[in-house]
Amino acid sequence: MEKLIAILNGLHPDVDFETTTGLIENGVLDSLDIVTLVTEINDTFGVSIPVQEIVPDNFDSAASLMALIERLDED
Repeated sequence: MEKLIAILNGLHPDVDFETTTGLIENGVLDSLDIVTLVTEINDTFGVSIPVQEIVPDNFDSAASLMALIERLDED
């Protein structure tokens, strides 16, 4: 989770990603952030996020993103 938080902090250092939810709903992350996240997650975790998984529920908090990474890493 620390690596993911570091990636998120690189995008928006002013946000407490450990506790903040509603990242998409509240406009914390925009489409450019999502593209950057997908690339960074692939580079850092070796996990490729398929297009069908790029939905708000998977990107709405650090916890949901980590759950996505873990689920994809199992496949």
